Amino acid sequence: MRAVLTWRDKAEQCIYDLAFKPDGTQLILAAGNRLLVYDTSDGTLLQPLKGHKDTVYCVAYAKDGKRFASGSADKSIIIWTSKLEGILKYTHNDSIQCVSYNPVTHQLASCSSSDFGLWSPEQKSVSKHKSNSKITCCSWTNDGQYLALGMSNGIISIRNKNGEEKVKIERPGGSLSPIWSICWNPSREEHNDILAVADWGQKLSFYQLSGKQIGKDRPLNFDPCCISYFTKGEYILVGGSDKQVSLFTKDGVRLGTVGEQNSWVWTCRVKPDSNYVVVGCQDGTISFYQLIFSTVHGLYKDRYAYRDSMTDVIVQHLITEQKVRIKCRELVKKIAIYKNRLAIQLPEKILIYELYSDDSADMHYRVKEKIVKKFECNLLVVCADHIILCQEKRLQCLSFSGVREREWQMESLIRYIKVIGGPAGREGLLVGLKNGQILKIFVDNLFAIVLLKQATAVRCLDMSASRNKLAVVDENDTCLVYDIHTKELLFQEPNANSVAWNTQCEDMLCFSGGGYLNIKASTFPVHQQKLQGFVVGYNGSKIFCLHVFSMSAVEVPQAFTRVQDLRYLELISTIEERKKRGESNNDLFLADVFSYQGKFHEAAKLYKRSGHENLALNMYTDLCMFEYAKDFLGSGDPKETKMLITKQADWARNINEPKAAVEMYISAGEHAKAIEISGSHGWVDMLIDIARKLDKAEREPLLMCARYFKKLDSPGYAAETYLKIGDLKSLVQLYVDTKRWDEAFALGEKHPEFKDDIYVPYAQWLAENDRFEEAQKAFHKAGRQGEAVRVLEQLTHNAVVESRFNDAAYYYWMLSMQCLDMAQDPAQKDVMLDKFHHFQHLAELYHGYQTIHRYTEEPFSFDLPETLFNISKFLLHSLTKATPLGISKVNTLFTLAKQSKALGAYKLARHAYDKLRGLQIPARIQKSIELGTLTIRSKPFHDSEELVPLCYRCSTNNPLLNNLGNVCINCRQPFIFSASSYEVLHLVEFYLEEGITDEEAVALIDLEAPRHKREGKWQETSSNNSQTLRLDETMDSIGEDDPFTAKLSFEQGGSEFVPVVVSRSVLRSMSRRDVLIKRWPPPLQWQYFRSLLPDASITMCPSCFQMFHSEDYELLVLQHACCPYCRRRIDDTGP
Repeated sequence: MRAVLTWRDKAEQCIYDLAFKPDGTQLILAAGNRLLVYDTSDGTLLQPLKGHKDTVYCVAYAKDGKRFASGSADKSIIIWTSKLEGILKYTHNDSIQCVSYNPVTHQLASCSSSDFGLWSPEQKSVSKHKSNSKITCCSWTNDGQYLALGMSNGIISIRNKNGEEKVKIERPGGSLSPIWSICWNPSREEHNDILAVADWGQKLSFYQLSGKQIGKDRPLNFDPCCISYFTKGEYILVGGSDKQVSLFTKDGVRLGTVGEQNSWVWTCRVKPDSNYVVVGCQDGTISFYQLIFSTVHGLYKDRYAYRDSMTDVIVQHLITEQKVRIKCRELVKKIAIYKNRLAIQLPEKILIYELYSDDSADMHYRVKEKIVKKFECNLLVVCADHIILCQEKRLQCLSFSGVREREWQMESLIRYIKVIGGPAGREGLLVGLKNGQILKIFVDNLFAIVLLKQATAVRCLDMSASRNKLAVVDENDTCLVYDIHTKELLFQEPNANSVAWNTQCEDMLCFSGGGYLNIKASTFPVHQQKLQGFVVGYNGSKIFCLHVFSMSAVEVPQAFTRVQDLRYLELISTIEERKKRGESNNDLFLADVFSYQGKFHEAAKLYKRSGHENLALNMYTDLCMFEYAKDFLGSGDPKETKMLITKQADWARNINEPKAAVEMYISAGEHAKAIEISGSHGWVDMLIDIARKLDKAEREPLLMCARYFKKLDSPGYAAETYLKIGDLKSLVQLYVDTKRWDEAFALGEKHPEFKDDIYVPYAQWLAENDRFEEAQKAFHKAGRQGEAVRVLEQLTHNAVVESRFNDAAYYYWMLSMQCLDMAQDPAQKDVMLDKFHHFQHLAELYHGYQTIHRYTEEPFSFDLPETLFNISKFLLHSLTKATPLGISKVNTLFTLAKQSKALGAYKLARHAYDKLRGLQIPARIQKSIELGTLTIRSKPFHDSEELVPLCYRCSTNNPLLNNLGNVCINCRQPFIFSASSYEVLHLVEFYLEEGITDEEAVALIDLEAPRHKREGKWQETSSNNSQTLRLDETMDSIGEDDPFTAKLSFEQGGSEFVPVVVSRSVLRSMSRRDVLIKRWPPPLQWQYFRSLLPDASITMCPSCFQMFHSEDYELLVLQHACCPYCRRRIDDTGP
């Protein structure tokens, strides 16, 4: 037995307990105040579970795998589901020491320092029972009827399912030997329930359910902390203060060490139904081992001896199937058997047994000799009067009394040794070495005889019955047979792992390998049959095979039929069957016989005479005699000739002559096969020739050519082929797949039906390459408005998150225009128009906030105080409801407060500072705000009149803090702001009377009808000594002169907004340079604005319809080479 470390991990705290999920896939560990869940396959930590407040001492999984429980020093039990979710928690009065699930009813036993509880899912409460001593461990019997409790006072209490004590076991050591771990044997084969007990009196003991002790206490020489059985109960694991895990038999015999650790082992468990062991230590180490139990056995003719349960030896008679068990009660390390002798090596001695009688069927062995001495050896061989020990390169011959008589030193490692018989005391040994040397050694002779030397290492050897032939299996899995006298290699066979000569027949041997048993008789071909395992012996008609741990005898026939004769017999049998069915053409039967005998021309003549020319052709083509087939066919049917060429091409293809095959397929008209071969070999030139020679009507072969061109990275030829057959869709797909976008766009211009097939993949490709704006435009061009909107929304969100507010404004404007485009669909009109207005509003907010953000976040600002004041005031009035993502009210109010104070708007500054007091202020501006709040109190409680905005409709001065927002408090007329300085522009929006279309309105405005110019009449009057001049012109006359100004009147103090509505005559009186028109696409109406100060020029962007002071706009366009709002290029003539 050896332990192989599969994986290891290190937790931060001591591993007090662990449990496997019943299917073995997960491992739950108690580490500190957490549970750690591991994947047992590779040691991956799947999840830590937190629920306990103090150290977790124990954990147990239910047999059905649905839940597990953990107990902690915090006095609580938590029930977890297999999905790692805590579902129930209950407590005890003291810290929890151990938990265990009933394997049948899934009732949970939880034990603390002063009591234990029993809980099941059906119960509402936990039934608790007092204990007069600290319970350290617990375990249920296999049938779930009884629960054993181990206590610190040295008592084991066995209770029934209701918690009533049935049996009490008092250990001799009492409280000086506290019971630290107990476990019931899980084996179903045991007649009685057996309890294994490990105490800190350093003893291992076994008890029956009745309380009766089985055998004596076994001393451990260390303090045991954990004990657990293998799944079937055949072995026990014990770990503790000796910093290792020891493997014991179920009877308590120590077999070896599983794994040495650096600290105490507190817990160890076996993975269910496997040989994997996990170990948890004081220092937090988790180690996962695989235990490998090697096969220890020996064979001589029909007797096979093998190790069972590590401490027993079973001798099996392979013919009679009789078995006898020899109990050694110690670890069996080596076994050797020869004639009536049996040698068993134990850790400290070697036992030699002999049969009671010379009867070949006798199975009774008795001890002949004992060699009480410890030996280290790799191989053990027993003879009539000696034992042979093999240790690497050295062979030692010992008498049965333990005296070393001879020793042989080899040149290389000994790989195989076998007794080949001889007189008692003079037996011969066959030895194979790693360097390929094969020797024969006689027990009574110091000199070894070299039989032969081969180049490869020996794995297995056997000598024929007459000692004339030698069979060797080497490390390359080749079986080689030599003539011992001439050293000649007689034959060799591949795929062999072991070989054996028949002990009764000189020329017969068998070898196994690759899942087959191979039997070779003399020079006859090898006979095969399926077989798993290794051949270890061949006696008469029986072959002995070892598969895993079981030996079996296979019955094989003694006589073999030659393969050729067998086929001839089959031919004769089929002719007889055909005669019985009524066939009477003797020429045909004779032709079959001639073809079997190799007389092919005679057979062809007979096939032709009997009217079966096709059989003659099939015969020649099957034999690849194509020239004879062509001569036989002559100038016959063209179809037959084509068939013959095709078959010849198939043959050329099979013998790996692909170019010849292609030429033959082309001449036979089998273009598809020719294309397939050319394409699979990458012959582009040959494919080009085929494609150009094919007619465009042969669509399938041409499509095959095109597919291979694409695969072979020749898109130009693929395009040529698609054009030849007129497959434009495939051509488009080719351009898309090869990213040849210019050709694809050119094709799309000629054939608009492929627009979607081109622009959608193009947009996806742009998006994958982080070119999102171009991707959005491509989606839009392809008519995929949904994808275009999604890309824009993602771009917008990213811009906001990354504080790129100018970009966010631009993307929101694009989104709004996208929604306006989609609103042309009547089904989506209302929803999309709502989105349009919402996105337009957000675009304006983010466009303004970019300046605020730059002012508050960057060290230098180049914006004028008036601009910052106007923007922050605009945002304050706009953010009356929810604040959009990324816009900070703190930054807005902070900017407003500072600029208001600087410009003399002290009342507004006070309001801003008051508002800031109710918000969470960043530390970087905290002091500045506190200082500003104090200093503003020294200022007057009013605003500078120069900053008060004027309504250009009603000439009302509006307060800086407007509760109505960005509208006039008197006439409710919305203010129109400059998109750069955010000043209120001298514009008034007006609406058309019903019945006037946009085109008519523009035509009337463009008329620019001349106005009647009233000249002021100066009147002179004289009276007494005074002379007076008076200009005869009144305000009424001015109003009458401009009909639009007259329309600006409204009902004073009204709460409803009354728009300015103009008639045709008013439109006719307007000047084109005074009117700005937002020419929105449908379904929106055009918007009209009249400038009331014509001398102050205003510019409107023809794309986004944002208004600017002309000087500001020209400067911004010069700086950015585009509109600062919608980024329309100055060289773009379109709207």
